[in-house]
Amino acid sequence: MNSVFQGKSLLAEKDFTKEELIYLIDFAAHLKDMKKQNISHRYLEGKNIALLFEKASTRTRAAFTTAAIDLGAHPEYLGKGDIQLGKKESVEDTAKVLGSMFDGIEYRGFSQEAVEALAEYSGVPVWNGLTDQWHPTQMLADFLTVKEQFGKIEGLTLAYAGDGRNNVANSLLITGAILGVNTHIVTPKELFPDAKLVDLANEYAEKSGAKILITADIDEGVKGADVLYTDVWVSMGEEAEFKKRIDLLLPYQVNQAMVDKTGKADTIFLHCLPAFHDVQTEVAQEIKDTYGLSEMEVTDEVFRAPYAHQFEQAENRMHTIKAVMAATLGNLFIPTV
Repeated sequence: MNSVFQGKSLLAEKDFTKEELIYLIDFAAHLKDMKKQNISHRYLEGKNIALLFEKASTRTRAAFTTAAIDLGAHPEYLGKGDIQLGKKESVEDTAKVLGSMFDGIEYRGFSQEAVEALAEYSGVPVWNGLTDQWHPTQMLADFLTVKEQFGKIEGLTLAYAGDGRNNVANSLLITGAILGVNTHIVTPKELFPDAKLVDLANEYAEKSGAKILITADIDEGVKGADVLYTDVWVSMGEEAEFKKRIDLLLPYQVNQAMVDKTGKADTIFLHCLPAFHDVQTEVAQEIKDTYGLSEMEVTDEVFRAPYAHQFEQAENRMHTIKAVMAATLGNLFIPTV
């Protein structure tokens, strides 16, 4: 019997059913347990994986590399200086070449169209390591972290405070709606998510029982939140927007006062990283020198609190990416889920 996942690409969360996403999260937990016990799980022995990076990366690159090696595969990193996607060679032609040499392709870049074309023309599974629109491997790590903390996912409430239009907000909105998580996007009106995306989230929410809330009202948005989530205010390529975003989003900074507003004793904090919580980086120091801010989307107090789980979340990138690669490329026996 062939696996429901075999040969499938992960381009956006909406490509998978609720049951399939839950399976991948649970499979990741199993692989994590195997790794902790030092039990070999080389499901991709002899496979070659192309890692295409048009955007710089720490966690995604590290996670795909270590996951591939643990699975017995060879990862080959191709940075923006190595690939010519759409510049000197079309995405279609590149996909055909890479598909003839590699067994799977990861892509992290700007264009969702590019990752979809890679999947269409390569003939091998393609995994979205981040585009401007979606960040699906991040979502699997996020909800694995949530499940580890609460023992469940369905019926919880997640409030995302910050830029409501970026890829992480988009992905949380849709993935939460699919999984039955009440998802609140707490953001100024100017940064509300795209209306079509909200409509799609509401369609999924009708099936799953999730409640979707898009609001500029912080008190309403974070009330009852089991999970408080934020991301950087300015995404890669938008650096000219700093002043505008700071003015808009400073009230939405995740601080202890916001955590207290949830009214829950066991709220956890998540962040997909990197985070501007202190001035220990060159960019953060520049921001402080220019705008007088030493903390941006999250305060250092919250970031270092015992209820902050962003580093487990980062580790879980590896385990969940491993689950996706093994399920889609490993010829595993996975009945219909």
